[in-house]
Amino acid sequence: MIPATDSDVTSAEERVITPARTVIVPAAGMGTRFLPATKTVPKELLPVVDTPGIEIIAEEAASAGASRLAIVTAPSKDGVLGHFEARPDLEELLNQRGKEKIAAKVARASEVIAVESVIQDKPLGLGHAVLVAEQLLADDEDSVAVMLPDDLVLPMGVMERMATVREQFGGSVLCALEIPREEVFNYGVFDIEDADGSADNNEIVKRVKGMVEKPSPEEAPSNFVAVGRYLLDRAIFDALRRIPRGKGGEYQLTDAIELLIQEGHPVHILVHQGFRHDLGNPGGFIRACVDFGLKDPAYGPGLKKYLEQRLAEEQ
Repeated sequence: MIPATDSDVTSAEERVITPARTVIVPAAGMGTRFLPATKTVPKELLPVVDTPGIEIIAEEAASAGASRLAIVTAPSKDGVLGHFEARPDLEELLNQRGKEKIAAKVARASEVIAVESVIQDKPLGLGHAVLVAEQLLADDEDSVAVMLPDDLVLPMGVMERMATVREQFGGSVLCALEIPREEVFNYGVFDIEDADGSADNNEIVKRVKGMVEKPSPEEAPSNFVAVGRYLLDRAIFDALRRIPRGKGGEYQLTDAIELLIQEGHPVHILVHQGFRHDLGNPGGFIRACVDFGLKDPAYGPGLKKYLEQRLAEEQ
């Protein structure tokens, strides 16, 4: 392992902090838990009510100030990129038929944010997916965001708050949720301590000493767990090139973050006072559809009435 040098570890005061312009979205997975539905349709295009999950991610990235979505796909998943291509013929047809609102929804996907893609030829893990996207970054980008498309972190806005934390503390910032200790075995768990100095706006910010992947509740260093939002210093790419393969022969992003911590780079968590929907499995996907459906002005009232009646029948 290559030791850190003085030039590698830079204090927040010496570093010029700029917002992340690029958001990497790893979308090369097979969607195994949704088969056979994902045999031909990428799981990222499964609709939460009427909007594919990856478009919701794109909206969140744009709201956070990013100018580009870097989607990492597999050779057989070009349909994900096709969703963001303009369809003027379809929009014109819809407008001619008086369906202007639907036409506007169709147009939105190509307008929300610039989209570029890179292929991950082999499924070598999240860390590898992030690394192959490095080629899309400009030389002057000193940070990069990673947003996992399976995770809807609600209420939205956590990436903007993470950017504020990075401005204050430097380094990398990860999003965390505090959950019951008996549930930590499903997550990456943070080993944390109090941050040096108080956070702005009464945010709960902790300094990360290490990470443990899916520990037992008895062995977990805390009950603060990682969810799919990362704001990473560009040093993450150098770390990813130096880590060995981890579990399953894959390159783990958490291993690269752990290496940064060992070499003195500041890593903090922002504790999000909200919740997360997991679109990566049918159970979490159903909950997200119900949640978004109840909030939809067109579908919400009818859905609420149906659920109340249906639940009463089950009692």
